[in-house]
Amino acid sequence: MKSDRVRDTACLLTDVQMAGVNGLELQRRLTEQGYPLPIIFITAFPDAKLHAEALAAGFLAKPFNDEELVACLDAALARREV
Repeated sequence: MKSDRVRDTACLLTDVQMAGVNGLELQRRLTEQGYPLPIIFITAFPDAKLHAEALAAGFLAKPFNDEELVACLDAALARREV
């Protein structure tokens, strides 16, 4: 990845639908480059297939509340420590 901060990143919070590359593709690229970060995917367009693919990382459907975000972050960071 082009970011010089990727090695310092504990968890990535990203939208699924972005211009250029979607969140799942970003995850694939990071993993291929040796950065298997915990990722929380956010989307306004949840579907069963996306949910299944993103579930291993974290998944929030918009709108979500603070407690849901914090729970996802806690779970993602706990997976990183394993």
